[in-house]
Amino acid sequence: MSARDEGMSICGTVKVGDRGQVVIPVKARKDFNINPGDLLLVVAGKKRRGITMVKADAMREFASRVLKGLEQTADE
Repeated sequence: MSARDEGMSICGTVKVGDRGQVVIPVKARKDFNINPGDLLLVVAGKKRRGITMVKADAMREFASRVLKGLEQTADE
């Protein structure tokens, strides 16, 4: 199965600036509705071979669903 089949795509490349900042490519900002002021969670791989960014509100929603699921399982 290819990366495209799994919903992955390359949005561009970025260069890390002197202050450690990167500019998120326009395609990624549009595809993921990332706007100025949005909070992103930066997650590093266990072996530190890569990082990913997730919108904090999306992660908060995911965590809430997980907790609700655990509560329902505990109630059964």
